[in-house]
Amino acid sequence: MAGILKNDSVIVADQKESSQIYNKGNFGYPMSGGSLELDLIEATFLLETGRMEVLRGGEKMTLGSLFSYASSSSEGFDIKYMVYRDIRQRGFVVKSETSDVDLSVFPRGKTLSNSRPKYLVKAVSERTAFSIDTFIELADTAASKGKELLFAIADEEGDITYYVVSKRNISGSVELSDTRAEAECELIRDRVFVFDEASAASIYENGAFGRLTDGVLQLSLIETCYLMSKKAIVTVSSENGKKMKLNDMMMFGRKAQDEFDLRFKAFSDMRDNGLVVKTGFKYGTHFRVYEGHPDKCHAKFLVHAVDGSRTIMWPEISRAVRLAHGVKKEILFCRIGNVTEYVEFRRFRP
Repeated sequence: MAGILKNDSVIVADQKESSQIYNKGNFGYPMSGGSLELDLIEATFLLETGRMEVLRGGEKMTLGSLFSYASSSSEGFDIKYMVYRDIRQRGFVVKSETSDVDLSVFPRGKTLSNSRPKYLVKAVSERTAFSIDTFIELADTAASKGKELLFAIADEEGDITYYVVSKRNISGSVELSDTRAEAECELIRDRVFVFDEASAASIYENGAFGRLTDGVLQLSLIETCYLMSKKAIVTVSSENGKKMKLNDMMMFGRKAQDEFDLRFKAFSDMRDNGLVVKTGFKYGTHFRVYEGHPDKCHAKFLVHAVDGSRTIMWPEISRAVRLAHGVKKEILFCRIGNVTEYVEFRRFRP
């Protein structure tokens, strides 16, 4: 079988050969008159697998010459081709896309005639950086089309790793209730304590705030600011014995901790949605998050708060996903902007 290179495609003119190529793998796009148009990725794959020849000016092209030609005419062709080949070799029908994604993938065993694409794939290098906003935009696009978004990352050795990227809505069952406004907390250096046992027990048992030890409750600075914003507690400075205003406490938090405002917004959104939020320090993230009271369940999520414009490198994502998987949790990035949104990264094996 032979195809002729014409600009950015390869044309198989023989009707019998066209039909055979199309019917045995859904390669190409049938044209009027019975010919078949292949894009450069498809033609390269068929040439590499020995299923056809490609002619240019009457001369046979080698795999190297076709690959070089395609790479010069299509930016990122090498990465796209590696991903295309990997998915094709796994038994999927794959088609090129001309939108913000690179490939569409049909369910295993399905064809163009009896199904629709299930996945939209973005093929990238491990060195490619993306902003959280970009992930959300692509996830929204895929969801609006009823498809899952896959990122296929090619490393320096050509191995491909896949991640499903999707937006998540998360909520829990723990509400802020029955806390006593007269509960007094004391700021000592950069830690906050509730020494009254009844108040400490009420705050911990009804909202799962802080850590209760021998009747004394220790609150994080973010928990303290959140409870103050809900008028559930008052905080007194140990230095002068005066009650602190919320703004003063927020200013103290900004000086004491990096990215305090970012983390406070994420914390507040999750707590407002019934989730219990604790530090994720030992996991290398901002938070570990429970759907119920920590005394009754395990943390389900690890959450890292980021600004929407923040760029993230794939090694960072890979580490976070692997760590979360190792401790049987889901990793979410919380995007802070005009709205607060959550993006999940999950390993996928085609």
